Amino acid sequence: MKILVLQHADCEHPGFFRRLLAEDDHEWVPIEMDQGETPPPLDGFDALWVMGGPMDTWQEDAHPWLAAEKVLIREAVTERGMPFLGLCLGHQLLACALGGDCGPGKPEIGVLPVILTERGVESVFFDGVDSPLHALQWHSAEVTKVPEGATVLATSPDCAVQAMSWGTRAFSMQFHMEVESDTVSNWAEIPEYAGALEKALGADGLPRMQAACAQHMAAFNRDAERIYINWLQSTAQV
Repeated sequence: MKILVLQHADCEHPGFFRRLLAEDDHEWVPIEMDQGETPPPLDGFDALWVMGGPMDTWQEDAHPWLAAEKVLIREAVTERGMPFLGLCLGHQLLACALGGDCGPGKPEIGVLPVILTERGVESVFFDGVDSPLHALQWHSAEVTKVPEGATVLATSPDCAVQAMSWGTRAFSMQFHMEVESDTVSNWAEIPEYAGALEKALGADGLPRMQAACAQHMAAFNRDAERIYINWLQSTAQV
């Protein structure tokens, strides 16, 4: 497959998924939206991935490219039926692109449990993934209105829409499963993330989050590989 990957920060890339993509000889083409790069036409790509970022979906005045990105996501998902995967901001952008909405939410920062809904347990996307699962959370916004036709696949006490699907080929997660050993340290260099981390966990929040991720890394990687395989399986559905 040839996958177009929209990124919103240098260090917020597909992470652990890069290893899986390389093992399967899939090509992924990153576009840094925050640096003013313009996505190429979707022709010639087999799928679209949208990663996380420190900006919010409604900050189009500060980041004008957000509006065009939502249009591109809508074209990919609704007009072309392209397989889609969205993570964190990418999850929220999918909701907005399809007619849903996002807004400020209760911050979730740390390694926290995510609970699959009944539909999530039945979904191919989470096949073979235990519930609850533990995942890295680092967000202060959430999907506040689910798009028409979307299905909520996972939830948590502080964020109702932790994962969703639309149709048979578009999936998104508010949480992070792409975590690697240097993910937390890299993301902590982003001022917005660093501020949120200290506010939520205190001055020693960084080493505490690093330790929590190290403790759960094997499970992160196991679940990420399972979700990746499931997503690939979903790409064959129509």
